[in-house]
Amino acid sequence: MTSFRGLDVGEQGFGGMALAEVYGPADTEASLATLHHAVDAGIRLIDTADVYGGGSNEELVGRLLKDRRDEVVLATKFGILRTPDADGFRARGDAAYPRQAVQASLRRLGVDRIDLYYYHRVDPRVPIEETVGALAELVREGVIGHIGLSEVTASELERANAVHPITAVQSEWSIWSRDVEAQVIPTAARLGVGFVAYSPLGRGFLASPVTELPEGDLRRNFPRFQEERLAANAPIGETVRRVAEAEGVTPAQLALAWLAERGRALGVGVVPIPSTRRAERIDENLAAAGIRLSAEALAALEPLGALVTGDRARFVADISQGRERAEAADAAGNA
Repeated sequence: MTSFRGLDVGEQGFGGMALAEVYGPADTEASLATLHHAVDAGIRLIDTADVYGGGSNEELVGRLLKDRRDEVVLATKFGILRTPDADGFRARGDAAYPRQAVQASLRRLGVDRIDLYYYHRVDPRVPIEETVGALAELVREGVIGHIGLSEVTASELERANAVHPITAVQSEWSIWSRDVEAQVIPTAARLGVGFVAYSPLGRGFLASPVTELPEGDLRRNFPRFQEERLAANAPIGETVRRVAEAEGVTPAQLALAWLAERGRALGVGVVPIPSTRRAERIDENLAAAGIRLSAEALAALEPLGALVTGDRARFVADISQGRERAEAADAAGNA
């Protein structure tokens, strides 16, 4: 059992985003059955966000919680506006917003407390100290149990943790998305902050071949999934499948086992939250627990992150990688 500041989250969680029609139409009852199977299989951490499906994903998780609240560590997020305001679609982090957002999430989820509440994206107009200070008030009131941050830089994490202990950072981390290893993860390890890895299977790329994407598939918006870049990245997936076969595991299990190995190597507690619509994929993913990869496998996988063509996000300034690039450019310009 993995624990972040006393919050027992298990070895692997479940990311709810795929159940919110971001990869095409989803069947609500089938999605609910998938959530029940995840809990039946032993998953404790269920991760959602107020923006997934315009709030419908929280409502779906709420149907699960109606009968199984005590079995679930509930995580959700706020900060990305669900509808545009006068300034358009953006992140919002002013002190008044966390209270407004959490009350709406509580209603959709049908609960009176959220175990782990994330600031989903940083509002560049608001000091992170202000946002975390507002979240700390919600902790003191018992509305939320723990504070999380998503896609923050190392310096933002440091500043936030000085206001109130941060329980977990959530960012993309996988064989082909390793930018967080440079600064964010060492800072999290030093501060005793857990790491929740979203898209640990590379949005499906590492689990099975991705050659073309259907209309409505969210991945069409990501640079590395656009046609020419996707073709250029194909050898990365081929290497993952070749190494998985040599290790006697599936590509998804290889990717999850690699993440566990990296967490141990870097001294940070890590819990991946792969997302799927299929119950059998949950079982496959959970079977990665305890797999130890050979030195040969780790050596073969090590260079893959540097071979990726295309950024991991459409709006790079919204993620930690983009702001760290900006910080580095500013430092170089001032040198």
